[in-house]
Amino acid sequence: MVYDVKVVCDLEFTAPDGKPLLLDLYLPMGADKPLPVIVWLHGGGWRIGDRKLGPDFRVRFAERGYAMASIEYRLSGEALFPAQIHDVKAAIRWLRSSANEFGLDSGKIGLWGSSAGGHLAALAGTTGEGILDDLGLGCTDFSSDVQAVVDGYGPTDFLQMDAYSYKEIAVSSDPESDLLQPTLQHEDKNSPESQLLGAPILSVPHLVKKANPITYIKNGLPPFLIMHGLSDTAVAPHQSELLYQALIAKGNEATLCLIEGLGHAFFNKNELDDNGPYSASIRRAGDGETEYIRNREIKIFEMVEEFFQKHLLGS
Repeated sequence: MVYDVKVVCDLEFTAPDGKPLLLDLYLPMGADKPLPVIVWLHGGGWRIGDRKLGPDFRVRFAERGYAMASIEYRLSGEALFPAQIHDVKAAIRWLRSSANEFGLDSGKIGLWGSSAGGHLAALAGTTGEGILDDLGLGCTDFSSDVQAVVDGYGPTDFLQMDAYSYKEIAVSSDPESDLLQPTLQHEDKNSPESQLLGAPILSVPHLVKKANPITYIKNGLPPFLIMHGLSDTAVAPHQSELLYQALIAKGNEATLCLIEGLGHAFFNKNELDDNGPYSASIRRAGDGETEYIRNREIKIFEMVEEFFQKHLLGS
């Protein structure tokens, strides 16, 4: 079924230091039960971008029966880490607090992030309620737990990024990638990771550990779908492999999808699946079973929707 979509813009979910942070809600109309929610976290190296940077949220995936919430968070030029993850968790709590008003299912919230947003999605998914929460941002009676996570090419261990980075620079047509200064080493003082933490990453290993999603992995986390292009020159695919291996080592359900021929920030491209299918290697682990498929032909948005359908719609 394809739903008509109502968009509710500029909803304030918190106001750190008096600055309102906003989200937009894309709501399928006429659903006969509360709506599962997918929260979109934009990319941009934690220093550029806003909640408008991403695919068409009507199509991906409000018209398919999901409430889509595209949120903003404080950028690194405004506030250093952990402000960004505090904002993400405040948005999750706010959505739960507003579930009755907007017809949302507060027990079915998923995260979908691109690049820096993928890092924040993974971090929110691995920490869960009570870790890296700032309850001073409001809605203290509600949980920041989520039920599913899609991480698109997000960093997971800052100190391993340079060792596995590609040295050649690919031509990009994506505005997010064009502004990420891929010529910089991640250890440089002006890299996105260093600017997020307020110092060169090698000089603040304690902050790097705090910012790395893999630091917090334990058993019982929500299922993860991790997607990465094998031609990514901004964030090496090794970062996604690290996250996948750490998740399954603790017995969590996870899927890693490494895609031939794609670079960084592909989730921003509405026409992505029109140019597919793409050849991918897929690894899955969960419920005591493992699977490894080479050269599977996939459509990327279809795979994301199937993941959320399984874990948020239960079908």
